[in-house]
Amino acid sequence: MSQSSSPDKPQVLRETDDAARLQARSFVRESTHGALATLEPGTGWPLASRVSLAVDADGTPLILISRLSAHYGALEADARCSLLLGEAGEGDPLRHPRITVVCLAQKIPSDQRAVAKEQFLKRHPGAEMYADFADFDFWALVPQRASLNAGFGKAYSLTADDLK
Repeated sequence: MSQSSSPDKPQVLRETDDAARLQARSFVRESTHGALATLEPGTGWPLASRVSLAVDADGTPLILISRLSAHYGALEADARCSLLLGEAGEGDPLRHPRITVVCLAQKIPSDQRAVAKEQFLKRHPGAEMYADFADFDFWALVPQRASLNAGFGKAYSLTADDLK
């Protein structure tokens, strides 16, 4: 897939291949935290916050957030969000792989909370002390598409199916 068909513009996106899919899935399934971007209710301004991550059985990212946080209210007002994953490492941070996953957030229903809690606590056992507080809820961040930068000159556009 190319970003432009114009002959005077470079094609910056590579054809999505199995290696890109595998790297993208690894980011989503193995990341323990990421930057969650939401839209502030009333203003539409972007808000970014660091969140702890786990995944459910099918690899969908899970977060546990308090109703007191700005991003909780933002997700209630507008489920659209994105998740930036990847560590900068040493040296130039733009030389390291990263992925932005465009998601729709869904609050986990109470009848599925125990399963989400179990998955989350496997990765974040310290969350046991607040996971059952009345103001905390689990959310699934359902991937819609993603943009993978696998390193300098290695950009890919991925579908939701590419992440499964």
